[in-house]
Amino acid sequence: MSAPRIITLGCRLNRFESEVMRIHAENAGLTDTVIINSCAVTGEAERQARAEIRKARRRHPEARIIVSGCAAQISPERFAAMTEVDQVLGNAGKMRAESFTPNGKAARIEVSDISLDRAIAPQPLDGFQTRSRALVQVQQGCDHACTFCIVPTARGPNRSLPPAAIIEQVRGLIDRGHSEVVLTGADISSYGRDLVPGATLGGLARRLVDEVEGLARLRLSSLDPAIEDEDLVRLIAEQPRLMPHLHFSLQAGNDLVLKRMARRHRREQAIRLCARLRQARPDITLGADLIAGFPTESEAMFADSLSLIAECGISHLHVFPYSPRPGTPAARMKQIAAPERRARARILREAGEAAMEALLDRSVGRTARVLVEQGGRGYSEDYLPVRLDFPAPAGGIARVRLTRRDAGGLIGEQAA
Repeated sequence: MSAPRIITLGCRLNRFESEVMRIHAENAGLTDTVIINSCAVTGEAERQARAEIRKARRRHPEARIIVSGCAAQISPERFAAMTEVDQVLGNAGKMRAESFTPNGKAARIEVSDISLDRAIAPQPLDGFQTRSRALVQVQQGCDHACTFCIVPTARGPNRSLPPAAIIEQVRGLIDRGHSEVVLTGADISSYGRDLVPGATLGGLARRLVDEVEGLARLRLSSLDPAIEDEDLVRLIAEQPRLMPHLHFSLQAGNDLVLKRMARRHRREQAIRLCARLRQARPDITLGADLIAGFPTESEAMFADSLSLIAECGISHLHVFPYSPRPGTPAARMKQIAAPERRARARILREAGEAAMEALLDRSVGRTARVLVEQGGRGYSEDYLPVRLDFPAPAGGIARVRLTRRDAGGLIGEQAA
């Protein structure tokens, strides 16, 4: 190994930040270095980070190992105590070029108080290693206090990039050959609330499709259903370049559980929002995060989450069995037994898989535009996986007739 190797755990925002770290590490001339960009969304995620560190040391016994990301931000001493680790780098430091110093010249722990950060800077991305889809960070941090979540501690308060900086970055990525851009952050629904003058995510998205020539496809990462964004709803109805797939952090379908989570939406609000979006854009597909076995969740409460999948028309489902995150209020609540949490998660996943199977079956016979990735695979506008049965260059958008199904999704032939 010579060039720096990045191991990314967790969310899309981490993937964006890993690309920034790769650029900083290469520009600094780091060699024989493994950087692990960790996640801390659950206790299980932190355990996974430690396992990846040990695996990296076994595979690269002579390499310098740097641990960064949310788990490192929250528990720097714990990671620094691991014999495999050479340096711990916090979430603020990992985005600064000066943090990446030649081997042996860095402090063992470089973690600042991220709660004091009040701004973020544009990052000098020269493109992503895959030329099809690019991630763009529009904001950082979160001002909310969900009882299960450690993100505000790990990433600090909400802070947004000005629209002009985002537009400039997207233009650069399009000029370098990317066909699709995904806007990402810790809480992108809160985008612009800290700016003067204020801005909205929907307003930003409209400026991007209006002002960035060549932007073929725009996607959004996970949204908070509590925040009403009329600009965004109108744009979804009007603009075909905003892809018809949205993902929501619903977390539960029972109002009492949502209250105990300190979520700001309720069940009926989520159902109304999904119905309104489907009315605005009939071809839209919807995804959601759901937590199974949150503390105090009864069988009846769990049944409300299960039925929400059908009532909201969710086809792209991410399920997490509740995992206590030390330092959060939910970790001190009365816990559901781990086997029951896993059983409920399995039931939710099965319901989500059935919904996806039905959607894939309904999609056979229609025509789609597929963003082609490596290996002749890609995703349709509504984020369905498609394998092409004809050659097409990665990074391009192919017009495809979806002819049949296989275990991996849909198969498409070249459309006339």
